[in-house]
Amino acid sequence: MTRPTDIEATQFDALIIGAGINGAGIARDAALRGLKVLLVDKGDICGGTSGWSTRLIHGGLRYLEHGELRLVRESLRERERLLRLATHLVRPLPMLIPIYKGARRGRLQIRAGMWLYDLLSLDKTLARHRMLSRAATLKRAHGLDPSGLVGAALYYDAQVEYAERLVVENALSAREHGATVLTYARAERLLIEDGAVLGVELKDLLSGGSYRARASYTLNVAGPWVDEVIASQPSPQLIGGTKGSHLIVDKFPGAPADALYVEAAADGRPFFIIPWNSKYLIGTTDTRYDGDLDRVAATEEEISYLLNETNRVIPAAGLARNSVLYTYAGIRPLPFVGQQKESGITRRHFIHEHAPALRNFASVIGGKLTTYRSLAEEAVDLLLKKLAHTPVPSRTAELPLPGAETKDFQAFQRELQERYDNVPASLLERLFRIYGTRADAVLKLADEDAELLHAFDAETGAIGAELVLAFREEMAETLADSLQRRTMVGLNSHAGLNAVEAAARVARNHLGWSAERAVREVAAYLEYVERFHPASAATEATTDE
Repeated sequence: MTRPTDIEATQFDALIIGAGINGAGIARDAALRGLKVLLVDKGDICGGTSGWSTRLIHGGLRYLEHGELRLVRESLRERERLLRLATHLVRPLPMLIPIYKGARRGRLQIRAGMWLYDLLSLDKTLARHRMLSRAATLKRAHGLDPSGLVGAALYYDAQVEYAERLVVENALSAREHGATVLTYARAERLLIEDGAVLGVELKDLLSGGSYRARASYTLNVAGPWVDEVIASQPSPQLIGGTKGSHLIVDKFPGAPADALYVEAAADGRPFFIIPWNSKYLIGTTDTRYDGDLDRVAATEEEISYLLNETNRVIPAAGLARNSVLYTYAGIRPLPFVGQQKESGITRRHFIHEHAPALRNFASVIGGKLTTYRSLAEEAVDLLLKKLAHTPVPSRTAELPLPGAETKDFQAFQRELQERYDNVPASLLERLFRIYGTRADAVLKLADEDAELLHAFDAETGAIGAELVLAFREEMAETLADSLQRRTMVGLNSHAGLNAVEAAARVARNHLGWSAERAVREVAAYLEYVERFHPASAATEATTDE
């Protein structure tokens, strides 16, 4: 990506710190409403919390227990929109809640919750819930422990298999509509004059240079790092994040066809066992965290907790430590509430204006994948008000993301299949699932150079054209960016370790990388994935000279 050279000479309307789902969503909405926007992040797009979620677009069934009906209604409404506006990334997910004798949440309580859940989403396109008998439950999920099983509730939520792509597409759309996006640009300090924030001083973490970016209003949307951005200013603690860890395993004996939403015996906390990316995702935990925000990793205690609870629910699973392909963990940017129990901390978002201490500056606290669009709309409404800008309605509730820009997605698929009848159906299916209508851009690159049609990862079938697209058009700067958050190869069974050298060769042959850069990028990738505890971690990896 060519990095702009005129940042210091530009006066932006809005400077957004943090390119996770909320920051990227705000940048897109603001650009669509005509504001001059700068979006910056000290890492890559979706390099933090947004990529470490349970990958659900859900209505927040659990929030009903805490009386957060407005949040549930907002979540259900936004889920419906994302099913339509990101149809290639967000798909319906059947969810089964087993009901056992003696559990904290009994059949009547769950049935009441299901009824209320449906009532709050009368305009949904997904099917209503059904209560299943014990026999029907075991027929649908034969691996469940039958001891004390009463039945189950079956309902539908949605899954965003590749949350990273959801964030990337928001950033791409923001850029297409005029926003400037800078990754690996760390906000070193706020530029303050007479109590007003005029912008930030940025450090380019790729080149080492520093420069100033000025804006009429600055939004701190750094997620768990919100307090770090304002560390030099007098401010109360805003973030009291909790840690969520996940395991990725292969299909196992008794593995369910539907997602399971179950109650842990150890602490009563709900957790999920979800079919995902041809594997299974198990999570999540919810614990306090005060460690390094840049090196969050699942602990052995958390891994054991999730394995033991899964083996209890599905006795035939027999999952052991060596069953884990890899793990991942992230910090939820929840509001700081002292010693309140983790599960009771609200998942609502807040926009904290720092005036009068700091004018023209606000921090976003909380938020989740499902409601990012409505959060962005609220934030841009605030920006327009603070900038005394003519009110402009948001368009994001109706405008599809770049990969869903077609009136008929199935017709688009058929047309592309006919045009590229020489391309294996499995590859086309992969491209549709990850890139949607942007699959066309991948295949056009392969048309220009037949070598780019060759797969560089045998497991996923990812082709060289995807890597080239990641760097040329999707703002990737490193192998980690391209593998983890563009091509999604980094989420294969080996955490991308089996493909990193081949990817570096593609970059050397088609992106002009030197042998030295290829070696450096491979080494950096190996270091990056250490935190995931990959089972197939290589002891040594070098690129061909």
